[in-house]
Amino acid sequence: MSAQERPRGLGRGLSALLGEGEDADNMRADENQSGQSAGAGPRALALDLIEANPDQPRKRFSEDELASLSASIAERGVLQPILVRPAPGKTGHYQIVAGERRWRAAQRARLHEIPAVIREFTDRETLEIAIVENVQRQDLNAVEEARGYRQLIEAFGHTQEDVARAVGKSRAHIANTLRLLALPAPVLDHLEAGRLSAGHARAIATAGDPSALAEKIIADGLSVRGAEALARKEQAPERKARGGGLEKAQKDADTRALEADLAERLGLDVEIFHRGEAGEIRVRYSTLEQLDDLCRRLSSR
Repeated sequence: MSAQERPRGLGRGLSALLGEGEDADNMRADENQSGQSAGAGPRALALDLIEANPDQPRKRFSEDELASLSASIAERGVLQPILVRPAPGKTGHYQIVAGERRWRAAQRARLHEIPAVIREFTDRETLEIAIVENVQRQDLNAVEEARGYRQLIEAFGHTQEDVARAVGKSRAHIANTLRLLALPAPVLDHLEAGRLSAGHARAIATAGDPSALAEKIIADGLSVRGAEALARKEQAPERKARGGGLEKAQKDADTRALEADLAERLGLDVEIFHRGEAGEIRVRYSTLEQLDDLCRRLSSR
């Protein structure tokens, strides 16, 4: 993706787009230098001049959440402006880029106007920002969150680091969440329905039959720790540690995921060993060329 195609402010987060804080000041300065309209900040727009984006990734809105937000807005007003763009083909009308829940709740609260920040965005930018807003600000289940990350990566060419900066999460969190999409469909269904948590899913991700374990976890009401113990019990017999003759301690799902993440970044086998609060990381190389490459990676800026 070229610099022109990438949405302005994505790496800075939605606060910059909404005209808030130091990032917004920097963004306005950038726009001024490039001759673009800075957008003087939020302005009141009539609700009947605003329409939802038909390509909005989130199609369902919780009735309970809308009712609660509507009651809050009726009492205190809309505390945070929505983000809109001029509606394509409709002069004087606007299309929502981020903030559809607030717009819907404001209608229920019988408001006539809502504070909004107006920005010029292409269709591609509008969709991208809507995805970021969803995964950054909504209470998504783990599967919705993972699909949002995957769409940002596959559809828009972002790296995991780009996504992490945009939504305010660590790269490890992005990688671990994306790995959930490799689980069988029945397990993903349980995750979406809330019968399993992301912790449960990570615990059984490397098991031979995650679907069967998921059913047992739900039936027995197991905690995440219980799910980890069940997964260990169902795994193949432990391998002998090299040279020591002692069995390796079983690793939790997060440690295994971190090993895989580091191995992917370094291109080498990585093992992590915990001993209380301390531990060690082992990186295995097969040739001197691999060692030289590792040294270059570790010493580079």
